[in-house]
Amino acid sequence: MAKDSVTVLNFRRLCCIVLVFCAWSFISFIYWCHYYGPGYSLYQKMELKQNQINDLLAFPSAWNQLDFSSKPLPKLLKIALFVKKWPHRSQAGGLERHALTLHLALAKRGHELHIFTTSSSNSSFPRYPISNLYFHLSKPTAAGYLDQALVWKLFQTQNSTGRPFDVIHTESVGLLHTRSRNQTNLAVTWHGIAYETIHSDIIQELLRSPEEPQGSALTERTMKVIEEVRFFPSYAHHVATSDHVGDVLKRIYMLPDDRVHIILNGVDEDIFKPDIAKGNDFKKKFGVPESRTLVLGMAGRLVKDKGHPLMFEALKQMLKENEAFRQSIVVLVAGNGPWGARYRDLGTNVLVLGPLEQAQLAEFYNAVDIFVNPTLRAQGLDHTLLEAMLSGKPVMATRLASITGSVVVGTEVGYTFSPTITTLKTTLYRVWKDGRGDLKQKGQAARQRGLQLFTATKMAAAYERLFLCISNDENRGENYCQYQIP
Repeated sequence: MAKDSVTVLNFRRLCCIVLVFCAWSFISFIYWCHYYGPGYSLYQKMELKQNQINDLLAFPSAWNQLDFSSKPLPKLLKIALFVKKWPHRSQAGGLERHALTLHLALAKRGHELHIFTTSSSNSSFPRYPISNLYFHLSKPTAAGYLDQALVWKLFQTQNSTGRPFDVIHTESVGLLHTRSRNQTNLAVTWHGIAYETIHSDIIQELLRSPEEPQGSALTERTMKVIEEVRFFPSYAHHVATSDHVGDVLKRIYMLPDDRVHIILNGVDEDIFKPDIAKGNDFKKKFGVPESRTLVLGMAGRLVKDKGHPLMFEALKQMLKENEAFRQSIVVLVAGNGPWGARYRDLGTNVLVLGPLEQAQLAEFYNAVDIFVNPTLRAQGLDHTLLEAMLSGKPVMATRLASITGSVVVGTEVGYTFSPTITTLKTTLYRVWKDGRGDLKQKGQAARQRGLQLFTATKMAAAYERLFLCISNDENRGENYCQYQIP
């Protein structure tokens, strides 16, 4: 009888142990789902480390995700910028627009900016009512680049005037590595690297018609990658404008983690924002029929490497083979280039608007239901995608690593497609089938993502903190390389 009692007692103990284990497992599962499940984000990771101070230079993700103070800083920097070309009006590529947006914002924050760039022979140089913004102009080389000997002499003069520069910033190879190698307070922003462009070369080769001669781009690009791997270490700090490039610089180019920093491109959130009234006025101005239930938009240079031959052929086939599609859609094309005339040949379904000023471009985004970027150029983050998202529009873009890794990260904000006629047509038909209701919902999600990551304010705050960190003087008690998680 005593033996049976012991057996029962042991059984009960075993049951208790099993119940406790099950309860602990269940609680652990709930905890895991909350912190590490599908909704897990960088901010939820940070909740676990609220009191931890991180070394910013070792931060592995995009600095845009961090919250930096907008209050006036106790330290104002003297910054030198090297950029091949300063943007004028609407004629600017992504690199120049980045330089303009970022450095005007830093100047407005009170920092002293000295911009070393080329003079323009075709038009007057733009003027800005900012007293701490200085331009040092020099005649470009025959190829249109900065004359390195001349611009370095201008830099040295300014570096010995008053106090020396706290930070040197170069947009890509505005300052060549032969001049940068001994500058420890220097950061270079890469808007395109050779390794990325190999994907573009593969696409171009696959799209090449049998009549076209086979190019040697792939072989040349491989050697260019090797060349970059060799000279990139001559720059002290590297800024990647996409998550993908950040990974490539660390993994393929073998740069130390604490010398590679991801800061995503940003655009002016005060200009690019939802405005239904302006969108409707824009459609009336350019004669978009109210009967059209879907308005597609494209903007930028209308050239081959931006994917316009692909887009032209897809639209041509769809307008010919599907009458319902033809009766319900209109395509607005902003920009100039050789493919503008070809788009006009497609008839009244396509309206070619020519190049637009920034304010007009903001109205353009509000007039479309979705923005389409068929680029074949796998370099950096295209500003047009970010502008459209901040305007509250979903986006449709080529499935390139920087785009899928940083911008169109899921179907909730838009669509991606492989650069083939078949896949492009399939995706366009899916957009058409989803209709304005679904597109509006995706546009709202796209804007929220844009506000979290792609604003000029976020970008400028991240660069400002990086520059402060690079110029950090611990002997004076400065700790700008440390970050207290809010």
